[in-house]
Amino acid sequence: MARALDPERGTLDKAAGENFPVAPFFLPRAWRTDLMAVYGFARLVDDIGDGDLAPGGADARLLGVSPQEAEDRLVLLDAFEADLRRVFDSTPRHPLLRRLQPTVRRRSLTPEPFLGLIAANRQDQLVKRYETYDDLLAYCELSANPVGRLVLAVTGTSTPERIRRSDMICTALQIVEHLQDVAEDLGRDRVYLPAADMKRFHVQEADLAAKSAGASVRALTAYEAQRALELLNEGAPLVGSVHGRLKLLLAGFVAGGRAAVRAIAAAGYDVLPGPPKPGKVQLLREVGVTLRGEG
Repeated sequence: MARALDPERGTLDKAAGENFPVAPFFLPRAWRTDLMAVYGFARLVDDIGDGDLAPGGADARLLGVSPQEAEDRLVLLDAFEADLRRVFDSTPRHPLLRRLQPTVRRRSLTPEPFLGLIAANRQDQLVKRYETYDDLLAYCELSANPVGRLVLAVTGTSTPERIRRSDMICTALQIVEHLQDVAEDLGRDRVYLPAADMKRFHVQEADLAAKSAGASVRALTAYEAQRALELLNEGAPLVGSVHGRLKLLLAGFVAGGRAAVRAIAAAGYDVLPGPPKPGKVQLLREVGVTLRGEG
């Protein structure tokens, strides 16, 4: 009931369950405020796209969507985009977007990364399979990379090279999340494993519905996990390009991805029973390695 009564609080509370730190305590308060505002937007648009809004229709009402259309994700996404545009020129309806408006103004943020995240969720309603790895990377350009770009913009550290490295890290984190959620995504009739790779490893979609992964699924998962790890390693110099508390935050992003890959490997690349998650000790170890530039 809490989410139905307070959509804003319920969405922000999900930050604790993410693979990476969203706005940890060691950051300056102003950064934490703005990063949580960005997170609230990103989490809500994903909840709309995944059909994970709380029962009761509070979010739909806030966006001006009628009860008759409250289950139509494309209608909700269109209404959410319209409300996002109000962030830049008037007053938005949804409290999470009203929370975002001061951040947008304070940090001179542009609409493009926010629109990319909406476009990714709109694509999720229309595209359920990806033929090639390049197709998946193009999806990650919308679904993941805007988040890193927003972090750099909020902290005032954007440069073309940092954006390039950030995109690698964010794409890797998205791929890792897809690997952790193979079974959950299949339940939503989505497969983010490239069809060309599935064919190469002799994996059928029926294999992904099993309770435990067979050898071919494990081999495919190991292959995609290695790809993600290589992207993380290529993006990791971003950490050394900044200083202070931002360096620790970005190290947490990279370390979270690396630790998740290690957890997948420790599970024998069997992701079908549920998402393998790293423990705190493993995560802290990866943070240390990342900060020392040893990874």
